[in-house]
Amino acid sequence: MKEKIHPKYMQAKIICACGRSYTTGSTKPELHVEVCAGCHPFYTGTQHILDAQGRVER
Repeated sequence: MKEKIHPKYMQAKIICACGRSYTTGSTKPELHVEVCAGCHPFYTGTQHILDAQGRVER
């Protein structure tokens, strides 16, 4: 096996758009996400109803 080819693994701070932050391991020091377990409807039990029109008229 070759030496010194693996990326450095460090503690990473994950920051969500809702304001929560988590710490995990990654090759990048900081990650920004739009949805996390604290604001995702599946985990929070809330639903966001989107008003969809359906198919586009031709």
